[in-house]
Amino acid sequence: MGKVICERRFEAVLGGKYIQLTCTWRFAKSTYEEVALFGAADGTLAFWSFTSDGKRSNGVRTTAPDIHPDALCFEAEMPAGVALQVYWPNELGGFDWVVESKTKKGWNRFVLHRYAAVEEE
Repeated sequence: MGKVICERRFEAVLGGKYIQLTCTWRFAKSTYEEVALFGAADGTLAFWSFTSDGKRSNGVRTTAPDIHPDALCFEAEMPAGVALQVYWPNELGGFDWVVESKTKKGWNRFVLHRYAAVEEE
């Protein structure tokens, strides 16, 4: 699909009970959007995601000590199987984000993004 520009914005919403992610992926010929909420569900941190192609997913927090000691990891059941999305701090003052799918041989990483912190005006 060519070069992509991806912007992620996080903000507290609904009285601070949830964090909302607004994500926009800009490709040469199209735009893909996601809105996700992160918050507590039955005492566990969870997420609920909705995308511009009509798909949705949800998952719960798990661990990813093999990726980074401060990783924030979520596992979700997807139509194609189990997937992970993982966030962890990077040296740019921002974070790295990956998506991995579970295979018979382990985890297959198919997306890796590096984000730098951006000051809001």
